[in-house]
Amino acid sequence: MEVQKGATIKARGQWASKTEFILAVAGQIVGLGNVWRFPYLCYKNGGGMFFVPYLLFLVFCGIPLFLLETALGQYTSQGGITAWRKICPLFEGMGYASQLIVVYTIIFYIIILAWALSYFFHSFSWELSWASCRNTWNTGTCVEFDKQNLTSNWTVPKNATSPAMEFWERRVLKISGGIEEVGSLHWEMTLCLLLAWIICYFCVWKGVKSTGKVRARRGTRAGI
Repeated sequence: MEVQKGATIKARGQWASKTEFILAVAGQIVGLGNVWRFPYLCYKNGGGMFFVPYLLFLVFCGIPLFLLETALGQYTSQGGITAWRKICPLFEGMGYASQLIVVYTIIFYIIILAWALSYFFHSFSWELSWASCRNTWNTGTCVEFDKQNLTSNWTVPKNATSPAMEFWERRVLKISGGIEEVGSLHWEMTLCLLLAWIICYFCVWKGVKSTGKVRARRGTRAGI
């Protein structure tokens, strides 16, 4: 029975080359957190002084955990859950916890991709939707700051907002008045979210054969 059960298990895919694996790992490391979150945290937490605790955590926490993750995956040739089960059954819960974190991270990033797709489609208009106050979602407090003569005696109106901010809050997010106001379904963002899920599915539907190619190209574009 054990032989028959083992015979039905499909062989796991393998990377085409070491270069593809390295570029795939680099594509996983270089993400929105590097170009978006890190500069914000650095600015918010003291600028250059932020690098001191950052480098300490990088050397003593980040790099060892990264090496542990890749080493366990290469050694066991298993998934995140079965790898820990194979080493020590008591550690299987760590595998489930890591997969739960991955699920939350995917949900977070896929929404950002949906926002990016929305901006991408809006950028095909002759006049960018976030560049003017002549749109249906703009309010009376919208001010095109770049078109005002700041050297004159012109004063900024009270509670003035930029067209970019109003496009983000009133067109993309459609922020309601509070958590008690659910609001209606935003069909445009729903379709962008669906498109983002479809794109991600076709990037990984053949396992490492497709994932490696996609992440290798991503790592190459990142200049790694």
